[in-house]
Parts: sequence; structure tokens; C-alpha cells
Amino acid sequence: MWCDPAFTAVADAFRETDRGAAGGAALAVYAGGRLVVDLWQGTADADGVRPWERDTVVNVFSASKGLLATLAHLYVQRGLLDLDAPVARYWPEFATATTIADLLAHRAGLPAVRRELPPGALFDWDAMTAALAAETPWWPPGERHGYHAVTFGWLVGEVLRRVGGRPVRDLVRDELGVPGLWIGLPASEAGRAAYLAPPQAGDEPPAALTKAMSEPGSITMMAFCNPAEQLTPGLANTARWRAAQIPASNGHATARALATLYGRLVSGEILGPGALALAVAPRSEGRDEVLLARTRFALGYMLPCEIRPYAPNPRAFGHTGSGGALAFADPDAGVALAYTPSRLIVSAAGPDPRWEPIVSALYACL
Repeated sequence: MWCDPAFTAVADAFRETDRGAAGGAALAVYAGGRLVVDLWQGTADADGVRPWERDTVVNVFSASKGLLATLAHLYVQRGLLDLDAPVARYWPEFATATTIADLLAHRAGLPAVRRELPPGALFDWDAMTAALAAETPWWPPGERHGYHAVTFGWLVGEVLRRVGGRPVRDLVRDELGVPGLWIGLPASEAGRAAYLAPPQAGDEPPAALTKAMSEPGSITMMAFCNPAEQLTPGLANTARWRAAQIPASNGHATARALATLYGRLVSGEILGPGALALAVAPRSEGRDEVLLARTRFALGYMLPCEIRPYAPNPRAFGHTGSGGALAFADPDAGVALAYTPSRLIVSAAGPDPRWEPIVSALYACL
């Protein structure tokens, strides 16, 4: 473990946040191009016996969307992908008249499939991409935005697969060049995975969201509940889930690897200044058709917003994950942070209570 003395307050905040709690967590921070915090604590197994170790990996849920976004912009920079091109240029079977930029900015109108998907669909890449390619948009593409909570992974992932010529799991592993990031955890790495405790409830969800989730056939309900098997209790601890390619929600990572990715983004090692500026500029702001609150997205990255105020600078970019995972970079401050817990706190709105003291301490140290 390592902490630069200048960032001792960050380490203290991390240790206090999870002190005495079940499970474990890791925290990594880059500042000025250097790894200044690399810490972990707690246990990684269901019985609370196996200590969290340097190479323990965690399912980071939607924080994995940042991996796809980065890969997409890498292809844009190489001239292999045109943000303004219709999706059908790369994916001829795709019926919706929308652009690559709309897919990345959650503006394509495809946050869910209307028909009830059969058992096994969640794990069937071809079935999910075919269903989305044929789906009718829930709103005119480009006119509004709504969080594509799970479909983002198949939509953006299929474009990347066709451009890169290989499965998304291979592209993330080989193209991003950061060990410790996976879409689909290899069996050889399964022993490193942390057990995820049953989720604890966080803040009370907004009334509008609660109502929408209870309405059969609503955009919100279908976005989160179809395929229905994704709601299976304990699913994220199964070998089938860990090994699958569900890029919007089953990415596995160490905190160090996520912080390294965002640290390299903010330092210009992955994307040039122009490509990064284009990638992180706000594209979707205002009322979200799925989450029914005000959200902000760039091209694939979530920006600090009303329901996920993860950083004080609105120019920060990254992504949160259900249960408390967080990875972001602040280009103005020159910092990148990743936090990966195994104790899940699920909240529909507001920051995870563990982020605030850690992030506040980080900015106080700058």
C-alpha cells in the first residue's frame, strides 16, 4: 500500500469511511501524473476471512461504461469511427436512424427492448444486439436523452466489435493497455474477485422514479427489468455473470487500474487534447427520460449532475456504478480517482455517502 504524505487526509478519509464495516474496498488516486494513493482494506470473501489484497478485483457495474467510451474515442482518434456517422454504416442491420454520437450520449431512444426477453437473453450477445437493432425508438433519436442503463453496453459494444473485429472483452484487454480491466472476467482471474454483499438501501428514491418502476411497460421499468434475470438476487457473485460480456454493468476492475485509465486520459497519454475535449464536452443535459431527474452526459462519460454529484468541478468526467463504484478524472485539477467497494449501497439519487469525505479530502490536498 502507498500514500504520498501530501495526501494523508485522503487516506484517513478512506480508512474512516469503511471502518468496522463488512466487506472491503480499494482506493487509488493519480495527481500530477503520479500514483499518490493506492490503498485497500477489509475482506474479500463472503465469510469475512480472506483479506483484501493488492490484486483483488470488483464488479464495478456501470463504471465499466467508461471503458467502452474510452475505446470508442480511441477509434475516433485513429480515424476508424466517425461520431457523426449513422450507426448503420458500421452495423448494417441496425434499423434506427441515429448516429454514433447519439449512442454514446444516451440520445438514441433505445434504453430498453419492449418485448419481454426470454431466459438466457442477458448472456446472449447475438440475441441482445439483434433485439436492439430491430427495436423502435422510445423517442425520436437525438431529440431527448435517457440513461441507457444496460443497453448502452450492447449498442456501443456491437459498434466497437464491428470496427475492431474482435469481441469487446478482447478489445478492452488489448487496446486500452491497462492491466486489471475486464469485460467478462477470465476463469483464471476468478479467484481474485471480491464477494459482493447483498445491497443496502441508500437514500429514498424520488417518488416519480418509484412510480415509474412499478408501471408495467414503462421506459424506466423495462430499462432496468428486461431481461428480468438481471434482477436475480446474488447474480453478480455467480461464475456465469462474471464471465459474461455485459459491458454496461459487469466490468471487473481494480481501483488502481481504473485510476490508471483516467490518469492517462487526463495526462494526454491515451487521447490528444482535441480528442479528449470532444469526448468530455456536455452532450446531454436536463431531464432524463429514464431516470426522471436532471442528468448530464458527455460522449459516453457521465458528468457530475443532480443525481450523481461525484466531483465539485462540473468539467470532471467519468462514471459511477451501482452500489458505490466510482471512477473519474478532473482535467483542471489534474487528478483521477477510483473507488471500488464490495459493500454495496444502492441509491437512486445523490452521492454515495462514502464518496463525499474522500473527494472532499482530495480537493483540500490540491
